[in-house]
Amino acid sequence: MLLPSGSLFFLRIVHGRRSKPDEGIYTCVARNYLGEAISRNASLEVAILRDDFRQAPIDVVVAAGEPAVLECVPPRGHPEPTVSWKRNNVRVSAKDERISMRSGKLMISHTRKSDAGMYVCVGTNMVGERDSDPAELVVYERPVLVRRPVNQVVMEDDTVDFLCEVHGDPAPTVRWRREEGELPRGRFEIRNGNSLRLLRVSVHDEGTYTCTSENSVGKTEASAMLQVHVPPQISTKPLDQIATQGRSIRFQCGTTGNPPPAIFWQKEGSQMLLFPGQPSSQSGRYSVSMSGELTITDVHSEDSGFYICQAISVAGSVLTKALLEVEGGPSGRIPPIIRQGPANQTVSRGATAHLHCRVIGGSSVEISWAKNGERLQGRNTRLTLMENGTLQIDSDSGMYTCEVSSITGESRWSGMLTVRASAVTRVSEFIQLPGPPQKPVVTEVTKNTVTLTWQSNPHEGGAAVTSYIIEAFSQSVGSTWQTVADHVKQERHTVVGLFPNTVYLFIVRALNSYGLSDPSPISEPVRTQDGSPPEQGVDHRQVQTELGEVSIYLQKPVVLSPTSTRISWAVARQSRYVQGYRIFYRTIGSSWSVQDVEASSDHSSILEDLHSNTEYEVKIRPYFNELQGHDSLMVMLRTPEEVLSAAPQSLSVVQLTNSSSISVSWEPPPHNTQSGDIQEYKVWCLGSGVEQESQINRTVDGAVLSILLTGLLPDVHYTVVVAAVTSLGVGAHSQPVRLKNEIDTKNLTIAEQITSIIRQPAFIAGLGVAAWLVLMGFSGWLYCRHRRRKQLGHYTTSFAYTPAGETPGQKSDFQTMHTVTFNFSHSKKNNTSFTANHQV
Repeated sequence: MLLPSGSLFFLRIVHGRRSKPDEGIYTCVARNYLGEAISRNASLEVAILRDDFRQAPIDVVVAAGEPAVLECVPPRGHPEPTVSWKRNNVRVSAKDERISMRSGKLMISHTRKSDAGMYVCVGTNMVGERDSDPAELVVYERPVLVRRPVNQVVMEDDTVDFLCEVHGDPAPTVRWRREEGELPRGRFEIRNGNSLRLLRVSVHDEGTYTCTSENSVGKTEASAMLQVHVPPQISTKPLDQIATQGRSIRFQCGTTGNPPPAIFWQKEGSQMLLFPGQPSSQSGRYSVSMSGELTITDVHSEDSGFYICQAISVAGSVLTKALLEVEGGPSGRIPPIIRQGPANQTVSRGATAHLHCRVIGGSSVEISWAKNGERLQGRNTRLTLMENGTLQIDSDSGMYTCEVSSITGESRWSGMLTVRASAVTRVSEFIQLPGPPQKPVVTEVTKNTVTLTWQSNPHEGGAAVTSYIIEAFSQSVGSTWQTVADHVKQERHTVVGLFPNTVYLFIVRALNSYGLSDPSPISEPVRTQDGSPPEQGVDHRQVQTELGEVSIYLQKPVVLSPTSTRISWAVARQSRYVQGYRIFYRTIGSSWSVQDVEASSDHSSILEDLHSNTEYEVKIRPYFNELQGHDSLMVMLRTPEEVLSAAPQSLSVVQLTNSSSISVSWEPPPHNTQSGDIQEYKVWCLGSGVEQESQINRTVDGAVLSILLTGLLPDVHYTVVVAAVTSLGVGAHSQPVRLKNEIDTKNLTIAEQITSIIRQPAFIAGLGVAAWLVLMGFSGWLYCRHRRRKQLGHYTTSFAYTPAGETPGQKSDFQTMHTVTFNFSHSKKNNTSFTANHQV
């Protein structure tokens, strides 16, 4: 349409995909009679923007840190539309240097978890905007190890935890594997957030353990090493050996452990250490192979002794030892010595016990065993005698004696085997025993005494040395070794009771809590000084021999009281020379006390003045003058507790202000007067002239030292005492504390005053008397009324009633006045009638 002004106006633009009639170049031509004028060209272009995107964005899944690309080709349009992006309906800014937009593509170089969301591609030109369908960008996280497993070094049978804490999206799965094979079957579990726990690990569990964490976008692994240390153990123990001079001997010492332990040897008492591969110039006739075998060539008599094999590693150490006895030394000239005899044992029923009998005395020594004094025969299937003299027993209680004999004499050593239904067996290893003391030296001699000194062994074994035992042998006295002193605390001792003009040999043994050591080297022979001839008609040698054959068995002590016990014993082998029995008793670790009992048919005695709640050791020994026999086996007894010998201290009683309560406190009895733990305290609060029901008796725990007592009556004298209670009963009472429960009525409320008055005994008695008087008065009135009834015509009477307990004229908080008026009329002919008015 051409407008009057000359403008060209399009009511509707015609524009199609195939035909575009309205588009083109337009020129304005103006004409008149003078001519025409043509304007410059004007182009008409039609802007369009279609609806359909040529390429819409699609969902993208990436891992955090990876690049993400969202592609988009906008709809066709003229002019060509520009592309922008929206995330969760918010325009995406290109200011973030991680984000770029090129050719319609949205590129995120290093994605983060916060980049996830719904993205929309927006095409824009002058026509408007077109939004694509949304596309989701999902940002997952690869598995990340928060806590990694670490290398561990543990001991065998320990529990091991390998941690593996991971984080990721989606939640990763965790798997464990062992590089060297399978995980220990039945001994592993996955717990506490994917941690691996190994139970009771062994050396076979060593290796590399790997934690693998994986999800849909990634995978990660971490590994840790496990080392299992096993303390060294002796797999092959060296055996005791007897060799002749000039021979070569070998001691084997096989060990196990992880890591493999180092082995070295040492002769007991020597400072020289023997290592595998040591040059012969340093070790001389001794050599140690790489497997730990000790070889001694051309043995000499001075090679006799114990050889210690020690295995050591970072996991610990272990010792064992073996005896080398070289024949031709002093042991061939004296009776055999029992190096280690049977020890007292308690085993469970069905268990096998081993009673050792290790002897020094050459190859000609014969070893036999007796049970309860009777010789054991080889046909007993429950007993096995090994080549080294050890007796193997299958659950057979009794007193077993190792009897060692040779052409030079004999020795005995007894031990008690006890079999119980259930018992904890403690068997001492020889390495736990102390080393033998050094050779004793004689420093002083008289006709009846010899003074010896010696040095201790540096090797104390499994516990400290507590005392020493001295044994003596004399060919003129007997053919066996005798114990002449025990519980010797110092390395110097004077042996008494010896025969004059007699040659003696001495050995010393050390004692610790695991038992006796091997004997020391034998002392040099020593002769006591000459003295007067022995008693007429008594052969001391025969006496000593017979005393040595007396066997005494202590029975279980009978406790009579906390301070006394009856000791009884039985004698298996009697002797006419037994003058009496010497009872030795002591508390553990202290010196012996002695009580002599004359020989009689009643083999019993009472020990008195003992300490209560104390454990004692008791043994008994026969004697004749200065000669003594063998000790019996030691028995243990414990005296019971006794009641407290002292009362609680510092008893204090405090009366609370204007109250019927008191606070009672005290202190425990002195510690040295307590016989056992205090279980509770008893508190008595006794009132004078008060019924039994009103007496106060309370009990509190032994840890409580105070109590609040309530319900005390006013104006009553009370006595408070406290006593402690143990397992045996109530102890002594404390010093009594007396008080009078006085209450100040001036500051009491009316209710408290009334309560205190009502609880007074005088008030209760007065109330009873008043009630009785009222009852009697009322009964008399009824009687009088009945007699005068016929004589009454008309009268009026008034009376006032005052409650019992009040005096006339007294005012109280409550008062009741009764006024009663009776009107009577009487007629002989008519029925009697009356009216009564009652006014209160």
